Amino acid sequence: MSAERSVLDVLVTPRAMRASIGPLVNGVLHVHVTRPPTDGEATEAVRQLLARAVGVPRSAVVLVTGTRSRHKRFAVAGLSRTELLRRLST
Repeated sequence: MSAERSVLDVLVTPRAMRASIGPLVNGVLHVHVTRPPTDGEATEAVRQLLARAVGVPRSAVVLVTGTRSRHKRFAVAGLSRTELLRRLST
């Protein structure tokens, strides 16, 4: 992986019926997770889902802001913004 790092704005819906990623609306990725928003469970579920979706290790996805908010910002190491968005759209 390269030293590149891309930042992604995410709107999280916890306690969803099923986990899903998308759509990307006005630069904000909508993510649904089944975990509750307690003790960081929903945030960790988003982190795992994003890592799997874009094909990077979970350690490459880091929460930047939004610990206690539905509006979060994640940094993804090793991918350009263009490559990150391409992988999310497939």
